Amino acid sequence: MDNRLGEMMIFLAVAEHGSFVAAARALRITPSAVSRAIARLEQRLGAQLASRTTRALALTAEGRSYRERVEGLVAEIDAVERSFGVERTPRGTLRVNASVPFGTHCLLPILPTYLRENPAVTVDLTLTDALVGLVEERADVAIRIGPLRDADARARRLGRSTMAVVASPTYLRERGTPTHPRDLEDHVCLRFNFRRAVDSWPFLIDGRTVQRIPSGPFLGSSGEAVRLMAVAGGGIARLGRFHVAADLAAGRLEEVLVSYNPGDGEDIHALFVSHERLALRVRSFVDFMVRDLRLRGGSAVGA
Repeated sequence: MDNRLGEMMIFLAVAEHGSFVAAARALRITPSAVSRAIARLEQRLGAQLASRTTRALALTAEGRSYRERVEGLVAEIDAVERSFGVERTPRGTLRVNASVPFGTHCLLPILPTYLRENPAVTVDLTLTDALVGLVEERADVAIRIGPLRDADARARRLGRSTMAVVASPTYLRERGTPTHPRDLEDHVCLRFNFRRAVDSWPFLIDGRTVQRIPSGPFLGSSGEAVRLMAVAGGGIARLGRFHVAADLAAGRLEEVLVSYNPGDGEDIHALFVSHERLALRVRSFVDFMVRDLRLRGGSAVGA
């Protein structure tokens, strides 16, 4: 009996969960049944779909290509069933990738609402400031701030965040408040240790944008590390307004050099692999973010 669809579903479970054992557990079958199904699939296709060791499993280039095409096919089958009145709800594991600041300050506060509204979905959230591709991360949805680099992904704009130069009241009492961008030469500026497209800070001086290169004895690996250092009185930082909105409101940080702020910002997008028909869990999550992030207002993410 031809069970190609069943083998496709098993392969997608392996790709999603990252191992035969985890896929078997999710599908409620034995690991040996998963192994046999993948072996039959690879034999029929004449290609190795996954590289397996005793500790890890990774899709090959052929496996990633097959996964992308099969996901679209399964989504199409789901759409056919829905067209005949079969009621479907979002279900399954949804892998989400976001930066540490966005995940901490914007996504986690509203994620419980999504899970309550979609009880059949399990969210597997990874927070990292390292830029990785959707395929490499095995993510269904990735939140990206700034220029988009995943050319093969679809994107939906969630909003825009402007930048702010901030410091703690303690630091400003001890070191004084800068009144002009040139004053930063006498202050401790908190920087990042990863390469950025622009390492300087822009300021609007006499009607034109001037770049100032910050300097200081601290470099952080994430926006959250830099924010915490600023809150602790370690120096002056330049961060996304969504990232420091709560600190500004609570008085833990104060904005400085406001009149020199050029009003620059970065767009925030949800990225997902391009298919003609999205998995229902992906569509529901993206729609949810568009709805609830906009409700948070301009101090966090402005549409």
